[in-house]
Amino acid sequence: MGQVNAPNTPSSPAADHADGDAGLGDPLAAFAALRTGTGRALLDEVRDVEPAQELAAATRLRRTYPAPLVSAALAQARLRARAAAKFGAEDAARMFFTPNGVEQSTRASVATHRAERFKALGVGSLADLCCGIGGDAIALARAGISVLAVDRDPLTCAVARANAEALGLAGLIEVREADVTDVDTSAYDAVFVDPARRSSGRGRIFDPESYSPPLSWAVEAARKAPRAALKIAPGIPHEAVPAEAEAEWISDGGDVKEAVLWFGTDHPASHRATLLPGGASLRSPLATMLPDPGVRAVGRYLYEPDGAVIRAHLVAEVAARVAGGLIDETIAYVTSDELHATPYAVAYEITDQLPFGVKKLKALLREREVGILTVKKRGSAVEPEELRRKVKPRGKNAATVFLTRVAGAPTMLLGHPAT
Repeated sequence: MGQVNAPNTPSSPAADHADGDAGLGDPLAAFAALRTGTGRALLDEVRDVEPAQELAAATRLRRTYPAPLVSAALAQARLRARAAAKFGAEDAARMFFTPNGVEQSTRASVATHRAERFKALGVGSLADLCCGIGGDAIALARAGISVLAVDRDPLTCAVARANAEALGLAGLIEVREADVTDVDTSAYDAVFVDPARRSSGRGRIFDPESYSPPLSWAVEAARKAPRAALKIAPGIPHEAVPAEAEAEWISDGGDVKEAVLWFGTDHPASHRATLLPGGASLRSPLATMLPDPGVRAVGRYLYEPDGAVIRAHLVAEVAARVAGGLIDETIAYVTSDELHATPYAVAYEITDQLPFGVKKLKALLREREVGILTVKKRGSAVEPEELRRKVKPRGKNAATVFLTRVAGAPTMLLGHPAT
């Protein structure tokens, strides 16, 4: 139902012209054409075309190939270039994408982490509901897990199927076009649900019950499975997290990428922050989470907790590890007189603390010969680029300035990464 079967034998451009361009305006037909021998040859030709060269390349290639096929190939080349940041250049060059697929698919490093967790839980087969273009299914299959990948969009299913074949994983990934609410998952060891959190008309969706399918449906589907994980937006209100779930917030390279609700793990009713690529993981049961640390005077060191730690409400656990407290009860900066190595926060040595003021900062930077200025902010309305333009840093030295509040007062903290 809706499956696209690409011919295995190459066709010639002349044959394509003989068949005419009719039908290539349909997305499924255009995608099928890209998977023919002619389409693959064209994709190879446009692989290294730079954006500024597209018009000239399109004009040249349309003398040989149907114009709609040239347009589809150039669009696919652009998508592959964008996808390299998520999937790596080698995989992205072989895979196929849609604009929504690139935007909404899971980063490969995060998908691999999740697949490894499923594998460690003893999962051998899994139903991937709302599979998209197959990013998670690929990681799961590479972990040795047999995957049923389900999506209701015909083009998305065709792309997911093509990606499984392109990466040599078709034997472990079955792609099925269906409404996920109609799929019987009882035969599988686990369920993974990645509800759509964007709509074409409204953009990003913030209400979990407006996900497609709604979070409440996904939670019930998870509760019926031996093991399950639900991918959700990292900004989900904590009160929307089911009491029995293990909620995990994941960052990659310091940027928070997503949150996952796990069911059937050894750590129910807990919060976890996982930091990739290193894999450091900080977890606390909800029943024993530490209360917010107290506010204290700024010490020699300032710790900037990772975003996943902040989202998981585990700043107190980090503060306890570095013998520190907060600089303000509403700001997630931790201060301490001691330097402690921790993967969960970046430490800075503070050299100056002064009330907010552009002239004061400009004079201090000139005195210190600071030409490389990193501006960080929490609890300040000032935009970093605006401040950088005003102070016009010049000199041979580097510094970091924090625009924040200390005990309620707008404050600037000047320092540098601790070593």
